[in-house]
Amino acid sequence: MRGTGYIVAPEQPTRKQLPTVQRFLQYLRPYGKKVPIALGLVFIGAVTQSLAPFLIGWSIDHLIVQKNMPGLMMLLGLLTLIYMVGIVAIRGQIVRVGWILQHVLGQLRQDIFTKIQSLPLSFFDRSEAGDLMSRLLNDVNTVNQAFGQTLAQMLGNLFSLLGIIVAMLSINLQLGLVSNFFVPLMIVLTNLFARWARNRFRLTRQTIGELSAKLEEDIGSVREAQAFNRVPFNIQEFNNLNAANRNANVQAVAITAAFLPSIDFLNTLATAGVLAYGGYLAVTGAVTVGTVTSFLLYVQQFFRPIQLLSQFYTQAQSGLAGLDRIFQLLDEPYLLEDAPDAFEMPPVLGEVSFESVTFGYNPNQMVLKGINLHAKPGQMIALVGPTGAGKSTIINLILRFYDVSGGAVKVDGIDVRSVTQASLRRQIGIVLQDNILFSATVAENIAFGDPQATPAEIEAAARVANVHEFITTLPQGYATHLGGQGTTLSQGQRQLISIARAVLVQPRILILDEATSSIDTRTETLVQAAIARLLEGRTSFVIAHRLSTVTQADQVLVIQQGQIVEQGTHSELIAQQGVYANLYALQLSNS
Repeated sequence: MRGTGYIVAPEQPTRKQLPTVQRFLQYLRPYGKKVPIALGLVFIGAVTQSLAPFLIGWSIDHLIVQKNMPGLMMLLGLLTLIYMVGIVAIRGQIVRVGWILQHVLGQLRQDIFTKIQSLPLSFFDRSEAGDLMSRLLNDVNTVNQAFGQTLAQMLGNLFSLLGIIVAMLSINLQLGLVSNFFVPLMIVLTNLFARWARNRFRLTRQTIGELSAKLEEDIGSVREAQAFNRVPFNIQEFNNLNAANRNANVQAVAITAAFLPSIDFLNTLATAGVLAYGGYLAVTGAVTVGTVTSFLLYVQQFFRPIQLLSQFYTQAQSGLAGLDRIFQLLDEPYLLEDAPDAFEMPPVLGEVSFESVTFGYNPNQMVLKGINLHAKPGQMIALVGPTGAGKSTIINLILRFYDVSGGAVKVDGIDVRSVTQASLRRQIGIVLQDNILFSATVAENIAFGDPQATPAEIEAAARVANVHEFITTLPQGYATHLGGQGTTLSQGQRQLISIARAVLVQPRILILDEATSSIDTRTETLVQAAIARLLEGRTSFVIAHRLSTVTQADQVLVIQQGQIVEQGTHSELIAQQGVYANLYALQLSNS
């Protein structure tokens, strides 16, 4: 579907969602052949644990009482073998389940990153980078901590619990019912504590996301914070968020800490009940001492997996809270998807037209109001006007970072909403005022838009951009590794590398957004010469505050309050003595 043109943050995904646990289990499907093996090992481990108490009780009645030492030694050997099989099975289940879970978590991280990379810019207009990083790293790590080391043990305890219940009811129904008397109360108690814990852990995940967002923002702006004496305020804001996260974690831990003693108390009551009633039955001859001994051992084994399952269930609320945030992100609507019948944009000549285009980032405030323009192939279109007039918005619509609210944007007569976004953007190059350089080599930065480019193609692009000679002075030349944002380079050097990046992809349409601002005069000469080569034979849209850089434009569009108020060549607009002429005269007087 075509977009509405304005962006509204969705409160919740509209389509019906599966429960969190069920949805998480869907990630196990690719490992369907490995899951049965892991479950088989879990079953073997559970059987070995449930056999031992029965054999010990049987040995008391049939071997120890009868003083059958050879039989007792054979039984001890059998118990040793059973325990060894159980140890091997438990180790195998931990390894198998751990392997599957780590692959699931890896797929979750991949899905989150793919989703973030695929979401439209409108999503990032209302999202913080630190919070997104927290979902990718902290929330997935929380899931790993909640399930990674204990999931295999939880499955083993669950099977053991079932085996113990069957064994107890089979040996003696009355004692079995007494032993299970407190189970319903334990289930109610577990659900109650789990509900409280999940709410608290959900708050911890939210506060850690806010804390990560604040940390990412403040680290990136530390220079400005020091320059404006903002450091004490930033520290105080961070302390407040840190305290909120601390308090949320303390409350979550307090709930968990209160839960375990409650389970221990029920365990003690159950043991006392079995000892009292079992002792009575043994005294009256209804059961043997060995049977009572088996039940006491079973009760201890019975409540141990319940304790561990209950503890796991409570702690798992932290992981489920993390999964809630992960799935909330994965459910974000794309808002700017390719149409079902979208086709590949054919090689373009470079004709661009806006037909009565209106656009707003929200429905109550239109940024562009009835924009009409027509750029012929090879023309240079200059966009001038005050900050906030809508110049960058026009550029964003050409790239289809957003969809129009009304009208149409067309390239070579084709509505940009009719073609795939990737095929459209492959034919558009962009050079921004603050270009991003990545933590990679110079060559990799130039080849950002075409990773398959050869060294010869990369060097040719650098020569066109007037940056080859500078690159050869670097310690490893094109193999020199640049730090994050290329902070070791000057603004002009970063700009030249960005121009080389645009040259390499050979775009038919070129966008220059303040490409020569904040550059010294000598470097500006190199940048202007590189841009002149880049512009040859291409349709270009140039945003510039320095009007001297656009005097040769085929069309100059003066944008004010989202409308084109003047349009023509530099000479025509000077002759009109209107807005453009006043701006140009003002800049000349200030130069």
